[in-house]
Amino acid sequence: MLPVRTALYQGPSGVPRSIPENLAALDSAARTAAAGGARLLLTPELWLTGYALGDRVPDAAEPADGPGARAVAAIAAEHGLAIAYGYPERAGDVIHNSVQLIAPDGTRLANYRKTHLFGDFETKHFTPGDTLVVQADYAGLRLGLLICYDVEFPEAVRAHALAGTELLLAPTALMRPYEIVPNTIIPARAWENQLYLAYANRSGPEGGFHFAGLSCLAAPDGTVRARAGLGEDLVLADVDPGLLAASRAENTYLGDRRPELYGPLA
Repeated sequence: MLPVRTALYQGPSGVPRSIPENLAALDSAARTAAAGGARLLLTPELWLTGYALGDRVPDAAEPADGPGARAVAAIAAEHGLAIAYGYPERAGDVIHNSVQLIAPDGTRLANYRKTHLFGDFETKHFTPGDTLVVQADYAGLRLGLLICYDVEFPEAVRAHALAGTELLLAPTALMRPYEIVPNTIIPARAWENQLYLAYANRSGPEGGFHFAGLSCLAAPDGTVRARAGLGEDLVLADVDPGLLAASRAENTYLGDRRPELYGPLA
């Protein structure tokens, strides 16, 4: 099976832009990613609207099949690649912090609602999701979806590993001074769970937040195959099923587990 080139879009940065401006930036990033051979593009958390929304969250939120989804689907179809993007999702009377995966033909493959909310802003404005493992098959890979703080919980990533996720997509809005997450935790999660982990962050100051950048694609051998800088960036790297199989054969963490001993952890 051939490698799947994956692009991480770290941006836009700075003061939240309008949705049309964000869509224009995504169109440009998708064009560049596709020209570089990418078949999948990941954006940061709440990319569609910007993160620092404050009390404007209810006005910015839209359904999973809303105008933002249709616009992203058109971009995916135009450039012939899948796109996973973060957005505030309205579902009836509640709002979720969500990520949606759109196929190259514009169809919606999966939608995940963040299960572990971080800080006062998120807990005030969003309702946590109640489904931890959301997956979709694309380009011969089993993809999984989490968002930012979720991946800092070992149980969340392990649940994906046990469910067969091979490439875990994690749009994020990680703030300074928590650079330990992309620098240390993300490669460790990929290693200990024997999967690829794509982590696309925001960057720079936005409202009262300062985002750390450093988006990365970590491989199951613990190496970082692509790393963004501190500003707006687009990085590409291959997800190689052959390397994944070889790494799993050498590193037997998943097979050597003893679940009968782990009951108290839950």
